Amino acid sequence: MAATVNGPVRGVRQDGMLIFKGVRYGADTGPRRFRPPVRPTPWTRPLDAFAHGAASPQPGSEPNQSEDCLFLNVWTPGLDDRRRPVMVYVHGGAYATGSGSSPLTDGARLARRRDVVVVTVNHRLNLFGYASLGRFGVFPDSGNVGQLDLILALQWVRDSIAAFGGDPACVMVFGQSGGGAKIAALMATPAASGLFHRAATMSGQQVTASGPINAMTRARAWLDALDLPPERADEAARLPVDRLLKAAEIRDPVLPYGGLYFGPVVDGRTLDRHPFYPDAPAQSAGVPMMIGNTREETLAFTGADVATLGWDDLPGRMTLAQMRVDIAPEPVIAEYRRLYPDYSPGQVFIAATTAARSWRAAIIEAELRAEQGSPAFVYQLDWPSTLADGRRGAPHGSDIPLAFDTVAAAGSRAVGPTAQAMADRISGAFAAFAATGDPNHDGLPAWAPYTLPRRQTMLLDNACRMQDDPRGAERRLFARVPYVQPGT
Repeated sequence: MAATVNGPVRGVRQDGMLIFKGVRYGADTGPRRFRPPVRPTPWTRPLDAFAHGAASPQPGSEPNQSEDCLFLNVWTPGLDDRRRPVMVYVHGGAYATGSGSSPLTDGARLARRRDVVVVTVNHRLNLFGYASLGRFGVFPDSGNVGQLDLILALQWVRDSIAAFGGDPACVMVFGQSGGGAKIAALMATPAASGLFHRAATMSGQQVTASGPINAMTRARAWLDALDLPPERADEAARLPVDRLLKAAEIRDPVLPYGGLYFGPVVDGRTLDRHPFYPDAPAQSAGVPMMIGNTREETLAFTGADVATLGWDDLPGRMTLAQMRVDIAPEPVIAEYRRLYPDYSPGQVFIAATTAARSWRAAIIEAELRAEQGSPAFVYQLDWPSTLADGRRGAPHGSDIPLAFDTVAAAGSRAVGPTAQAMADRISGAFAAFAATGDPNHDGLPAWAPYTLPRRQTMLLDNACRMQDDPRGAERRLFARVPYVQPGT
């Protein structure tokens, strides 16, 4: 049993670990839809923390959804006074989907093998966390309540984690994809200052947030789909969940591609600046940072037909929806054929869309941190995973089971004879970073932080190595065109 700031909870012992699942950190958000979270009513009798709590309402197949979703999970080697490093994972899903309950992010092995405390978090997503209604005169914080949920969870960690054997003065946040983006946004959010002491973003950055007018435009389109005029926006707080989600299935009125985007908003209340524009946020300059990406990010977003593309087909496939920057495909293809004469059209497509769409933000953030004088430790995962259709590469998400040491878990793409050795290296780096703010450990060559103009990067593969400015020609190619965070 452990005493939290809200009341005692009872967990289970399994394989030498103490596990607490579904620990409530916030009150039911259903009655507080579109409003900031609050702590739950305190309790005195121990509550069972034996099963994952509900996930935020969302499209897709995520089980156990409810607006009552402010729960977290804790894995710890013991409830003693060791004061272990704390690793708080923020799940991905593009601000729209996901939860902290995935088998890939089960914290048991990481906690046991690295003597750390692992926490995963659920919070409000999509329209429930980020629909910006403030400019209609209602719910002024609604565009960022999903971020405010995460801040409340980090306050719970600050106030309660010592009872689980963790050190509240040594808290690392890490997250993949949308989770990394949420963390980048927190790095510029005043209310999050001091709540974490290291940050690692994995294939997920947030250079710019949604501006207030774009956010209002999206909210207006969603209200139109609900048949609600702006003066009746407050009625959305009382409509059924399914109707709200159905109305959000419209095309985005701001982006020229894709579905309706909800994400953090520069509202002048919770967030008063863009996360990494025009510079790295000063409030987190003293927070050590890791920034990572995978070499073939967009392999995860494409079908097997990409492998059969011909050169004549390629320009038509490299659309704005795929590249996410306004650049003509023909000179991009020509440059990639010059740089990599052995690449097939499919390989050019994956490399170019990764560099333009997914890698670009990581480079921007690393450069801004270097200019600030607080450089990050940067990595690129080259080690290949295997997709369900047999294609191999380092796609988006392939670093999750390696960081968590869950290569044997359901859904892991990290398979093969060297998978566990890679997990040992990478989970060791993340745990070392949590403990010291430096990822160096005996399983890796010396890892130097990213400085300009060298751009030192750790290439993670069966033979890990440091390289200055990897794929520098690709970086320079896309640096010619402006970049705006997709969705903002």
